[in-house]
Amino acid sequence: MTHKKPHLPHKVCVVCQRPFAWRKKWAKDWKNVKYCSERCRRHQ
Repeated sequence: MTHKKPHLPHKVCVVCQRPFAWRKKWAKDWKNVKYCSERCRRHQ
């Protein structure tokens, strides 16, 4: 059985317009996260 995490906050990437979920690496700076990946950040 897989462990689902439906309670995590989500945002929409400003580049690709896809939704993405909170990740632990963004815990301290979640309010400033705009991109779902490094690739989207580079292609802003």
